[in-house]
Amino acid sequence: MGRLNITRKLFAPAATWLITSLVLAAPVLDEVPLENPDTADAMGVNVYRIRYAYILIGGMLAGLGGAYLSLFYAPCWIENMTAGRGWIALALVIFAVWSPLRALAGAWLFGGIEALGFRIQILGATVSPFFLKMLPYLFTIVVLILFTVYSRRKRIGAPAALGMPYERE
Repeated sequence: MGRLNITRKLFAPAATWLITSLVLAAPVLDEVPLENPDTADAMGVNVYRIRYAYILIGGMLAGLGGAYLSLFYAPCWIENMTAGRGWIALALVIFAVWSPLRALAGAWLFGGIEALGFRIQILGATVSPFFLKMLPYLFTIVVLILFTVYSRRKRIGAPAALGMPYERE
């Protein structure tokens, strides 16, 4: 059962990378929503339809994440269920720099740090449980600081038209 669970968790980011990089017309996907929508429109691509499809897919993935959190991670609804994990997810998006494979590596990294806190408790270390609960958030801050220092030296892969509304001329 454990191997099947790991296989499923590896499949989603790998499939996302495969679809966006190899199967679909990657130049169109890069140009349409975020890099240069005017050029994509001139190529005959429906910019509005592709942007709305991306929003719909993103909303569905966010819903799947919420369903996982409330159905499998904690199989009942409890107050403060997310416990600040949204900040870790935001740090993961920044860390991934628009790459699904890097997002997979970052998710394993952040998840491993959270699991490390449980492993340290099992080993019987005399570390405060509050510090162990704080460990993923400290690590998130360290990763964001290191990434900020690194990204000053080179351009990160953020799309040029990210967040800019598109109006057809």
